[in-house]
Amino acid sequence: MSDEAQAAPTLPLAETLTVEFKSDRKRLPDDELVESLVCMANTDGGELWLGVEDDGTPTGLHQAHQNLFGLPGLVAARTSPSLAVRVEPVELAGVRVARITVPKSSGEVATTAGVYLRRRIKQDGTPECVALLPHERSSRASRFGLVDVSAQAVAGATLADFDPLERERLRQTVRQYGGDRVLLELDDEAMDGALGFTTRDEAGQRVPTLTGLLLIGRETALRDKVPTHEFAFQVLAREAVAFNEFRRFPLLKALDWLETNFRPYNPEREIQVGLFRVPVPKVDMGAFREAVANALVHRDYHRLSAVHVRLDDDGLTISNPGGLVEGVTLDNLLITEPRPRNRTLADAMKRVGIVERSGRGVDTIYRGMLRFGRPEPDYSRTDSNSVVLQLETASADEVFLKLVVEQEGRQGGAPLPIDSLIALAALREHKRLSAEGLASHIQRDAVRARRTLERLVEAGLVEAHGNVRSRSYTLSADMYRAKGEQVAYTRQAGFSSLQHEQLVLGHVRHHGRIQRSEAMELCRLSGDQAQKLLKRLTADGRLVKQGEKRWTFYTLGDSECA
Repeated sequence: MSDEAQAAPTLPLAETLTVEFKSDRKRLPDDELVESLVCMANTDGGELWLGVEDDGTPTGLHQAHQNLFGLPGLVAARTSPSLAVRVEPVELAGVRVARITVPKSSGEVATTAGVYLRRRIKQDGTPECVALLPHERSSRASRFGLVDVSAQAVAGATLADFDPLERERLRQTVRQYGGDRVLLELDDEAMDGALGFTTRDEAGQRVPTLTGLLLIGRETALRDKVPTHEFAFQVLAREAVAFNEFRRFPLLKALDWLETNFRPYNPEREIQVGLFRVPVPKVDMGAFREAVANALVHRDYHRLSAVHVRLDDDGLTISNPGGLVEGVTLDNLLITEPRPRNRTLADAMKRVGIVERSGRGVDTIYRGMLRFGRPEPDYSRTDSNSVVLQLETASADEVFLKLVVEQEGRQGGAPLPIDSLIALAALREHKRLSAEGLASHIQRDAVRARRTLERLVEAGLVEAHGNVRSRSYTLSADMYRAKGEQVAYTRQAGFSSLQHEQLVLGHVRHHGRIQRSEAMELCRLSGDQAQKLLKRLTADGRLVKQGEKRWTFYTLGDSECA
């Protein structure tokens, strides 16, 4: 089979955000074709199938488009900056169509007529092209890290819009949360410059930036000049609304207000671990503070929508407008380098001490959940329009917490590495894991996952089973014993060689025969381990091998029949 035949693309079943069908029976106008390609480039890229009807029926190319050689040049000449597309002919249902692959553009692409378009999904689930408005162009640029709106001057704002009380709150916050104490030695103007609160206008005058207004601006100024800034705290109990308020406070006051109003709904008790009493809250306050601060700092300030903090019967949900920035996905959230949407604002909040100085605030959120034996933070509802974080308020696993605290005590008080904590939580949930199985949880390769597991084996928290090729891991016997689940440990740790033999022989007595695959499932062994077990029983005369290769099975030997 030729390379061309092997690589022949398959026609998608329907139009999506990244798939477009265009009929060419009446010759699709060049302007409409170019606009459709610009529309896709300004969204997520994708592929346009020319010569295919909206319902997915191939009808072929118009005579004018049979020669596809010049199509990429036409597109490049009619777009700014020039859009490079790839065009390939495809034979479908006896007709010739064209598949045009469109790359996702990091900057905005327009037609040479000045038309900016983007792609979106309508209510009925079908895609359409709409105008890419100026504020959407700015929002897209900030998502790609091309501009930092938080460093830009706010139209109409003056230094009088700064609130002296909020400036004092900032200084107190630096002291309380261990921020950069150099800031405390600066006067107001020097502090504004150091934190990016002001910039110079065309006349050389200092004017507030978005960061400055968000941190130390007056509430009236925020309401008038930053209308997109808003947050809400809602408490729903059995669908009844217990608390529902929207505010436009500057960020430091906002965090204080949210934490103050959240505490009555976050009961806390203490457990004894050795000589220490360890608090066990409904929601870890460190995780709460970091999650809320992240939502306020990394939201898209071009979008007219609020940050929502909602507590209900299922848990705590924190959402902010604006999806993940380019380069950050749900599959690399734990390991990617920090890519703040609003760099100046994020840096100011770090220096003040509100958010994680290393930019790894997501680790703090994970630690605040997993340390108490609760499920991992759930970002699965995140999409291109918003980041949604769900934290379950399930009861803490106190035995698990004690074991973690004790291990940290043996390490001189140093917290467990986040990979180790995720590994213990995954083993607690799934009972048994391989290095490959853990790799997806910690978002790293199997080598790193195995290294993490082996360190836990050395610490006595995890036990390894099997040889190198088929090695799997469970929580240690001590951890199961502490939870009063000795039987569960025996079940997960597996059986002794003698027990494996009895299981296999018992199966053959009841069913007359056994195959290797059945022995693997019955004894939870790898293929090689099951083969060695059956070979040993055959050599002892307790089983008799029947058949060859894939049809091999085993029956009872004479010694067992007797």
